Amino acid sequence: MHVVVSQAWTLDAEGHADAYVALSARFADYFAAHPGFRGRWLVRDVEDPTHFTHIRLFDTAESYAEATRTPGYVEHTVAMYEHLRPYDSYPRTIGEVVLEDRP
Repeated sequence: MHVVVSQAWTLDAEGHADAYVALSARFADYFAAHPGFRGRWLVRDVEDPTHFTHIRLFDTAESYAEATRTPGYVEHTVAMYEHLRPYDSYPRTIGEVVLEDRP
């Protein structure tokens, strides 16, 4: 399994953050329709409520790459970016799960 982790900081902790969370929730249907998608978390920082971490699980890195090439993906992310602080690039890493402990 592969994990895609990305970071985002909204323009504020209220309206833009709420809109960002709502848009992220709508993204659930988009990802759910793609083979290889296993789930996701959106984590909000307690100390900095403008900071969000996305954790998405896919069978393979290619499963994720395929999802990003599907029509509508870029348009959806552009709508989300309108609520973010400007960045030169949006930090993203893809890792392979090598150990998993479940409660």
